[in-house]
Amino acid sequence: MIKKLTKDRDFFGPMLSIALPTALQNLIASLLNMIDTVMIGKLGEVEIAGVGLANQVFFLFNFFLFGTYTGANIFIAQFWGEKDTKNIRRILGVALFTGIGISLIFSLVSIIFPQFVLSIFSSDSQVIIAGGQYLRVVAISYTITAITFCFAFSLRCTGDVMLPVIISIIALLVNTTLNYLLIYGHYGFPRLAVRGAALATVIARTVEMVLLLFIIYRKQLVAAAKISELTDFNLNFIRKFFQTTIPVIINETLWALGFTMFTLIYARMGTDVIAGINIFKTIEGLGMVLFYGLAQACAVTVGNKIGAGEEEQARLYARRYSIISPLIAVFIGIIILITANPILSIYKVSEEVLEIARLTLTAFAFVLPIRVFNLINIVGILRSGGDTKFSLLLDTGALWFIAVPLSFVAGLVWHLPPHIVYLVSSIEGIVKVFIGVERLVSGKWLNNLTKNIKTTMETQPRT
Repeated sequence: MIKKLTKDRDFFGPMLSIALPTALQNLIASLLNMIDTVMIGKLGEVEIAGVGLANQVFFLFNFFLFGTYTGANIFIAQFWGEKDTKNIRRILGVALFTGIGISLIFSLVSIIFPQFVLSIFSSDSQVIIAGGQYLRVVAISYTITAITFCFAFSLRCTGDVMLPVIISIIALLVNTTLNYLLIYGHYGFPRLAVRGAALATVIARTVEMVLLLFIIYRKQLVAAAKISELTDFNLNFIRKFFQTTIPVIINETLWALGFTMFTLIYARMGTDVIAGINIFKTIEGLGMVLFYGLAQACAVTVGNKIGAGEEEQARLYARRYSIISPLIAVFIGIIILITANPILSIYKVSEEVLEIARLTLTAFAFVLPIRVFNLINIVGILRSGGDTKFSLLLDTGALWFIAVPLSFVAGLVWHLPPHIVYLVSSIEGIVKVFIGVERLVSGKWLNNLTKNIKTTMETQPRT
């Protein structure tokens, strides 16, 4: 089987052409967060804790977007298997307007009530004040981010994977430069501290959106839809879209809320703990970038095969992704164990904070293969086949009924160390592996969604 697998260029070509650029873009985003954390960390532990908590709002917002756009990508990937540009642009329109609506809600709440929002996570008044200063400014970028993400996601599904990467590199350079100038007040710029970091993010996100849209429409790519094409849908079309997408949105939202609960638990364990966990999360993001790329590649390639009517090939590709990805995770886990100390040495914080981050990184390296299998299976395979309701039940059920309660007891009742709390929370991943494998093998996850949604434009007038 290994010999056959390594010779299958039709599998590895699309996998690598999507996974590597997507991983690179995720790496850039993680590096951006890491640079922010390092630069802000020089201001003090209160500031790094405050910005870390403020970023939990973006974390939650991001998963609303991720749920909406990955739900849309189920359709876009299958439509691209048929090269159906017209319906791709209809799906893009529904997803775009939904994302903008979500962003406006998050922006308004964050701008008007920043300290109230952060008080949910921490009772430390200094941390809340520092985080509120950051959140009120950075929330301006949420709608810009929603537009950028929507077009970037659609480009990946239609084969234009390098453009978002190049634009993200430019945004990273802009953000890093402005961080240096605005956080510390170099070269005559005002010293704005955490507000400078937030302003740098807003400017970088704006540059990213403008450049991306300019190139998309200048080159007339598949995503270069006119307003009339983005709004060319009817109520039945919207209903079919959300029948598949709402479980994904709920899944990602509940998942994000669950991980927000972890942040709340760690924050209640002390300022040193939340500072160490924020550093860990930044490095954890670096460790996961390749696997988010593989999940995206899996969703696109398997979805393309389903849309093209090649269901047996779709099943074969799904099995391959579910085997290859955890094996790669073992290798990445070893690299994390070897490089943890050199990476952590760049942070100028107390030894207590570094030790928390170090031990939690070690725990992460050991559970990484389990996390990766579940990521590929749920996000890459089950969703690509439209099996979104089962994915919702599996992913959020294990999180809320196993991981969150166990973490609460371990951290706030038994007062165990943070890395042990992290390991306890990972028990839910083992449960998901056993249930997920059975679903994958059964083949019940595979559904062609394009046939049903296309008929809706023929049976009801346009809205």
